[in-house]
Amino acid sequence: MLDLNKIRDNIDETDQAIIELFEKRMKLCEEVAEYKIETGKQVLDTTREKQKLEKVTSLATGDFNKKSVEELFKQIMAMSRKMQYQILERHGADTQVNDVITFEETEDINKDGARIVYQGLEGAYAHDAVCQYFGEDADMYHVDTWKDAMEDVRDGKADYAVLPIENSTAGIVSQVYDLLVDYDNYIVAETFVKVEHALLGTQDADISDIQVVYSHPQSLMQSAKFLDEHREWQQISLSNNAVSAKKVADEQDKTHGAIASVRAGKLYGLKVLKEKVNYSDVNTTRFVVVAKNKVCKKDAGKISICFEIAHESGSLYNMLSHIIFNNLNMTKIESRPIEGRKWEYRFFIDFEGRLCDAAVRNTLKGIAAEAINMKILGNY
Repeated sequence: MLDLNKIRDNIDETDQAIIELFEKRMKLCEEVAEYKIETGKQVLDTTREKQKLEKVTSLATGDFNKKSVEELFKQIMAMSRKMQYQILERHGADTQVNDVITFEETEDINKDGARIVYQGLEGAYAHDAVCQYFGEDADMYHVDTWKDAMEDVRDGKADYAVLPIENSTAGIVSQVYDLLVDYDNYIVAETFVKVEHALLGTQDADISDIQVVYSHPQSLMQSAKFLDEHREWQQISLSNNAVSAKKVADEQDKTHGAIASVRAGKLYGLKVLKEKVNYSDVNTTRFVVVAKNKVCKKDAGKISICFEIAHESGSLYNMLSHIIFNNLNMTKIESRPIEGRKWEYRFFIDFEGRLCDAAVRNTLKGIAAEAINMKILGNY
């Protein structure tokens, strides 16, 4: 019978030899990094790595070992690149990437005299978000679409746009994610608004009078349990909750109601027929504050980025490994299909940190170098 303890001793000896060889290899990779700094060569050399993988795989015997050796050396080369990025960072090399990850630090977001744009009408939850972050007396105005808001910031008509980016029950606002890619505007802050829908009607209406209900499709969905109790009501979707409230106020038909905020009811002179008609007590919408310039607060703690990668096995893992290797905490990942490119996706990631942190800079340099492209959406 085989002696298990003896086998384990042999494994320990082999592991020690592997570690010694690994450290020797990494030392050689440091010399490679120094050479690349002197010559200006890029860290990632896909042709060289492909040739190397083919060579080491050919040295292994059996299909299982060949596949395992390929995976092993992919990881070794990935760790080598990460170390080289750290060395480049210490030497201040790779100025092109430095330009991408450089934001102006500020003590606070400048709100004095700021002009803010949001989508919808007064009484919309975006209006609540503006009031919550900038104050009730802020210089604000509304536009028809999120794209209009982004363009006004781009063109200097507004200093900030306040846009919904995700809801705790309905998920992400995909169009806003896409607009963050399309425009050179940046997230500088975020604010959270608790969603509490109310059924609103004219001052002479009772809940028994209602026959038609207007609201945004998501608000109708979020109020589904309440609406199921009134299946005789016709549900009509409109572009915005505040638009729905204004329509009821303008028409003054007591058989028509709107699902919107209590604020909207007060603004348009409507009566609250029933409060809290949405089924979730924790329903919250996250809004981002977007500006034209690349600025971040000194106490910022979250970074949002997006990137595109090759449509091949392991490519997403390679990107995420930079976050893992640098001990950063990823808090969110989303994907969006890339228009005009079948089965290809753009990934959006949030993780904790500041752009001035060495671990963050190393992570971003690695992703920027290895992704097809990368954009920092904000540090806030």
